[in-house]
Amino acid sequence: MREQNSDFFYDIDLDDDFHVRNVFWADARSRAAYEYFGDVVIFDTTYLTNKYDMPFDAFVGVNHHGQSTLLECGLLSGKAHLGIVTDQCKAIKNAIELVFPTTRHRWCLWHIMKKIPEKLDQYSEYKKIKFELKEAVYDTITKDAFEEKWCSFIEKFELQQNDWLN
Repeated sequence: MREQNSDFFYDIDLDDDFHVRNVFWADARSRAAYEYFGDVVIFDTTYLTNKYDMPFDAFVGVNHHGQSTLLECGLLSGKAHLGIVTDQCKAIKNAIELVFPTTRHRWCLWHIMKKIPEKLDQYSEYKKIKFELKEAVYDTITKDAFEEKWCSFIEKFELQQNDWLN
């Protein structure tokens, strides 16, 4: 690929026995997209693993059309991202804190919202709680509007003692 396109980048990390530990690559389009849309990055390790149990790690951003765009595959030790969104994996959280100490780490909203039934279905008003929680999360635009709606939601259903929501 490098011979076909001088802007293609790759790096291979080998251990002491010259076995592949990590492989990183980014084509010219992804590198350009990173410059424009790399402020906040989604680090997704949920793709398939190969026969050596190494996951495909995609770094994805959102372009000016609201579309996902591939930024890089691998870990970039250069410019630190302003924010990274991941699933709720402690190992990834710890790695981000170690490698990117100034980056804001946030959990993926889809993963959080997927846990609503597991965390809240024991309440008798579960359907109303679920509806109003989703309304607070998805139908507020500003931080202040969200905070107001959230506090009202917590108070209305007396959820102050719910550890997950706290």
